[in-house]
Amino acid sequence: MKDLTEVYLTLEGYEALRLVDLEGLGQEEAARKMAVSRQTFGRILADARRSVSEAIVKGLALRIEGGDFAFAGKADAAQPNESGKEFSATSKPDLPTTTQTGANLMKTIAVSAEGPSLDDPIDPRFGRAAGFLLVDPDTFATEYIDNGASQAKGQGAGIQAVETIARAGAKVVLTGFVGPNAFGALKATGIQVGQNLDGLTVRQAVEKYKKNEVTMSSAPNSPGGKR
Repeated sequence: MKDLTEVYLTLEGYEALRLVDLEGLGQEEAARKMAVSRQTFGRILADARRSVSEAIVKGLALRIEGGDFAFAGKADAAQPNESGKEFSATSKPDLPTTTQTGANLMKTIAVSAEGPSLDDPIDPRFGRAAGFLLVDPDTFATEYIDNGASQAKGQGAGIQAVETIARAGAKVVLTGFVGPNAFGALKATGIQVGQNLDGLTVRQAVEKYKKNEVTMSSAPNSPGGKR
């Protein structure tokens, strides 16, 4: 197993699969048990199924780890799981994860942006983007991260950018072009990648993601170099 490439399944993804695919609940009921909106539950379930499918089809190791979740403290808060604890996907996590830190747990989407607002254009250069806008997909609350440190690097800008958004808690990145080194680093940290979104504003890209109109990529779309 240690020799295999890993694909990540978050704990909330694991719970969504358990409730729907094992227990046979409808998505509306499962969303209530996980204390999330139906739309959020749909994204969690779709991401979980994609991770499991990728592991099966490509022969990868499936690592179940991390995410935005907590075990609820009250018996009526959520469905007990097999360990006797109860699950909620809306609170601060009990366990650490390589894809989230600090106070930005709910701002899960990082969009490479030319400016700090939702209506600024996407910067198509992932590694050398002007900055990243962290967006909470449910509330559209934002936080801007300057990417000047990566822009100043002669080489390794993409890796530096990955480290920046991983520390900020991003689980999804929406951008234009990603080179192979940066793409590998994103996959290693469990961050999903939506590419070829240049020409859109940040708001438009996030709205497409919320409608499940953004395909998560399995390979980079740039040969590297300046990106």
